[in-house]
Amino acid sequence: MKEVIQKARKSKGMRSRELANLLGVDQSLISKFENGKRLPTESQLVQISNILSINRDDLMKAWLMEKVLSEVKQYAFADEVLSMVQEELASYYPKRKFEDLSIEKTLGEIDELKRQLDQIREFENHRITEALELEYTFESNRIEGNTLTLRETDLVINKGLTVSGKSMREHLEAINHGDAIHYVKELISKESVLTKKEVLSIHNLILRGIIPEEAGRYRRIQVMIQGSGHVPPAPYLVEKQMEDYFIWYERNRLSLHPIVLAAEMHERLVTIHPFIDGNGRTSRLIMNMILLQNGFVIANIKGDNTSRYSYYEALDEVQTSGNKDAFIRFIAEVEKQSLERYLSILK
Repeated sequence: MKEVIQKARKSKGMRSRELANLLGVDQSLISKFENGKRLPTESQLVQISNILSINRDDLMKAWLMEKVLSEVKQYAFADEVLSMVQEELASYYPKRKFEDLSIEKTLGEIDELKRQLDQIREFENHRITEALELEYTFESNRIEGNTLTLRETDLVINKGLTVSGKSMREHLEAINHGDAIHYVKELISKESVLTKKEVLSIHNLILRGIIPEEAGRYRRIQVMIQGSGHVPPAPYLVEKQMEDYFIWYERNRLSLHPIVLAAEMHERLVTIHPFIDGNGRTSRLIMNMILLQNGFVIANIKGDNTSRYSYYEALDEVQTSGNKDAFIRFIAEVEKQSLERYLSILK
């Protein structure tokens, strides 16, 4: 791994001091990484892969191999131990089990719908995509209290018009959310993996011009969630919990069903509530980035009173009881409905 980091750094024409500054560490630590005397932490590894444009999975594999090797190479029976570990790993990551058996059934139905969609992808076109993205912006903002209608949202985003009687904030919420969708699609086209940089950039777009001093930065004060019994963590804990959030994502993104991964990443972000405002919109965009990356369609949670109540109720159950089944089931059902509608449009 040491050669990989050094080679990637030099190919970018970057000095070790520059890399150290970007990582927020001492230059001597970079030298230790590159001469094999020290391994980066898991979070540093993610940063290095982004900064140096190294395939994250390849770098993680090399890092983990060296980590394991450094622990066992001194023992004569290391090969025997590694064989035992390999056998143990076969049962170490069992399939995710749900108390609610209907979730597995719904996931199976979703997989079948996606299989049908994959067979007719040639009929997709940008007009359908743009119409569904507009609906998504309308519904996501409506959940948060925005009163623009779907037609008005279209006029604001696509025609650049001002709607009489609507606040400047409501106009900005529509424009910003539309821009955030475009940014998410750019990330997908570049095959980007979710990191702190991407999440902060999405949030920056969501709050741009609304609360500019808080856009793209973690909150520095305690907040409460109206109508919920859940109290988000104190501001001094947010940075660490967000670091754990990205580590959890790295460890699970290739093993969980994409629907479950998307729902978990949504719920975990809202539970941490890392921002002063815009947590819901940002978490829904992250959820849908994961879904789109995996070939699914936007899970468009409706903003009417009934749907919004069901959404908040499912979130509240996770945050108060720790049982994630209700929220995963809710997201799975929304995605299933979105897939069924999309297929009906294409057919």
